[in-house]
Amino acid sequence: MAHPKRQLRTLERGILCLVIGAAVLLGPRFLQGTRWFEMVAGAYLVGWFAVVLGVALIVVELVKRGKPRQ
Repeated sequence: MAHPKRQLRTLERGILCLVIGAAVLLGPRFLQGTRWFEMVAGAYLVGWFAVVLGVALIVVELVKRGKPRQ
């Protein structure tokens, strides 16, 4: 039986969201003239959402680490 993988921590999730958001926002600059350009360019709202979510997750993790545990 396979062992369950450990869950991603909030910081790792935040970094992944930032990377995905940056890829979506910067993608159209590198995909000009391809058939993928319109699809990626139309998803800029998703890119901004991913960036904001990533920043929020990172802030939450940093605040949790800063608080003393009871």
